Amino acid sequence: MRTILIVGAGQSGLQLALGLQSQGYGITLMSNRTSDEIRGGRVMSTQCMFRTALGHERDLGLNFWEDSAPRIEGLGVSVAGAATPGGHPRVIDWVGRLDGFAQSVDQRIKMAGWMDTFEQRGGQVVIHGTAVSDLDFLVRKYDLVLVAAGKGELVSLFRRDAARSPYDTPRRALAVAYVHGLGPRHEHPGLEAVRCNLVPGVGEFFVMPALTTTGRADILFWEGVPGGPADAFQGITDPSEHLERTLELMERFTPWEYARATKVELTDAGGTLSGRYAPTVRDPVGRLPGGGLVLGVGDVVVANDPLTGQGSNSAAKCAAVYLASIVERGDRPFDEEWMRTTFDRYWRTARHVTRWTNAMLAPMPEHVVNLLGAGVTFPAVAHRIANGFDNPSDFEDFFYDPEKTAAYLDQVMAEAESEDAVAEADPERLAGETDPDGIAGPADVGEVAGPADVGEVAGPADVGKAAGEADAAVRSIG
Repeated sequence: MRTILIVGAGQSGLQLALGLQSQGYGITLMSNRTSDEIRGGRVMSTQCMFRTALGHERDLGLNFWEDSAPRIEGLGVSVAGAATPGGHPRVIDWVGRLDGFAQSVDQRIKMAGWMDTFEQRGGQVVIHGTAVSDLDFLVRKYDLVLVAAGKGELVSLFRRDAARSPYDTPRRALAVAYVHGLGPRHEHPGLEAVRCNLVPGVGEFFVMPALTTTGRADILFWEGVPGGPADAFQGITDPSEHLERTLELMERFTPWEYARATKVELTDAGGTLSGRYAPTVRDPVGRLPGGGLVLGVGDVVVANDPLTGQGSNSAAKCAAVYLASIVERGDRPFDEEWMRTTFDRYWRTARHVTRWTNAMLAPMPEHVVNLLGAGVTFPAVAHRIANGFDNPSDFEDFFYDPEKTAAYLDQVMAEAESEDAVAEADPERLAGETDPDGIAGPADVGEVAGPADVGEVAGPADVGKAAGEADAAVRSIG
């Protein structure tokens, strides 16, 4: 039996441990906390997982909470305009339906549950805060050592890859609150959706349904530009004060979200989190003082800002790639060449996430503003952007390059004009293709609410007017 040590009990470490265990490997898992300490501790992330990542869990039979967690079937984008006497209006607002549902399960539930399952299935768990000196000794006892602990001393083993890490300082200040009592979005009261609110010069505010230790909840998540008005959580240790600050910022910058949050309360005393870190890609192979080699996993080697919601998704995808590579290796040694080849296999997917996330952290170019504005009017645009959260590689074809974006929007407008011609000839046929709830199917994405938005602005031949009204504001994000 081949023996493997995994250090770290997060999404990637535990998923990989359970997957290898099911394949007959002798797995030792090292964690700095017990499952009870995880379960009773502070929230760790927002972890909205999309279809592909959920599929990796399902393939291993680890989708224990699929029937109890909210099914997130839509993803919406709103952009705040300049302040008015009545507050900040929305200048862009749409919601697109996901092709496959997403879910967010509090990692206190998932990681604790997975760790218990690993032990119940015969796995060995060692509770110990692992140091480099520990690994220098342990690497000689195992066929392979994997480091999946993305914080602390062990990360220093993996050199920063400057060519793939354009930022060396944090680009956002993060603040999370898990709450009960949030009202529905009046534009789509029957649809569970992640809502992404872009606030120029301030940052981003996200709202997502979740399952937590106290049942169904919603996550309120600010990503503040450092030094800006939403970078306002440093030094706050009281959970109630954290929530109060969250709501103050919502009322000021996203009043359409605040309107449904006036009765919220924290889910529990551990329901808040704040911090910041620089997005970093690292060399996947760590060399120990004694010469032994360890392979980095998940956010140890690719740590993106949570702005695009890819952390747990990337961790699940990394674990799936590493599992396949380890099994395929058979009895051959896990040498440095294999380690680098395994990481390169994961990087084929991870590079798209890194490029997209870093692009969203920078000031938004005009062609992206136009693209977001087009989501209001054109169903296909909103649908495609929403589903890019599951498959970020698709952004390569229409998001980064102005010429590709223009060509895509020309294609969308031509298709819309063709559909309009069909509708004029046969209106009953078009009515039959519309989603009965009026929201966000591929044929009719982009429902917009209220005169403060841009839903009244553009006809099929006019992509630019809505985007033009948002242009000056949106380009200042970052």
